[in-house]
Amino acid sequence: MKNTVITIANQKGGVGKTTTAINISAALAFKGFKTLLVDVDPQANSTISYVLNPEKIEKSIYEALTDSNITLKDIILNTTVPGLHLIPSKISMAKLESTLLGEIDSYYRLKDKIEGLKKEYEYIIIDTPPTLGLITLNAMVAASYILIPIQPSYLSLEGTDDLLETIEKVKQRANPDLKILGVLITLHDKRTVISKDVINKIKEVFGPVVFKTIITRSVRLEESPAYKESIFTFAPNSSGAIQYKNLVEEIISRA
Repeated sequence: MKNTVITIANQKGGVGKTTTAINISAALAFKGFKTLLVDVDPQANSTISYVLNPEKIEKSIYEALTDSNITLKDIILNTTVPGLHLIPSKISMAKLESTLLGEIDSYYRLKDKIEGLKKEYEYIIIDTPPTLGLITLNAMVAASYILIPIQPSYLSLEGTDDLLETIEKVKQRANPDLKILGVLITLHDKRTVISKDVINKIKEVFGPVVFKTIITRSVRLEESPAYKESIFTFAPNSSGAIQYKNLVEEIISRA
């Protein structure tokens, strides 16, 4: 049985992290893998995408990371996708950095909590905020792999040096087994020349770790979370559904 933890990270916002998190989680579950989606983003978009009344959530990932008496099992929620469970987030996660300031194990909280669940799930997917702060570092320390979504826009490669440097620092100290699973090109607009040019640049910079699958910009992908559905039930024949199915095949072959 696989026990793979994949953190989706890029400190640049608006690159499709949450869209990727909710849809690869769903695709893995639909393929029969026991899958857990962990939302550590204070914006809680993965949570909102699957939970009917998110405002009624009493205990979230924040409580689990700051209270030793609360385990992840205590806060797991079912989703609309069979075989997919969710660890929810709330805006309170924005307080995590100040709450854990000075704590000797602050970077290991998520890893320690996830350890107890690894034997129950084949894939654990972690959706992170658009920062390289304590929350994202916790997600990197807890992960087997990092998946980096990048939008092929003029400023897309801005900051990737910082991201790669952070990954290297985590590997050197806290998580030597961490690997880059792949770079995913998202929100591709086929109509623009600049998009094609930037895709070539991304492939030039990252080489073979770039996934063959490219996620094109899609209204269906943007709409599906509003209906608390993954793309596979909301628009199963759409380009987004086909592309994320193809991506998951690549992920399984790599992890």
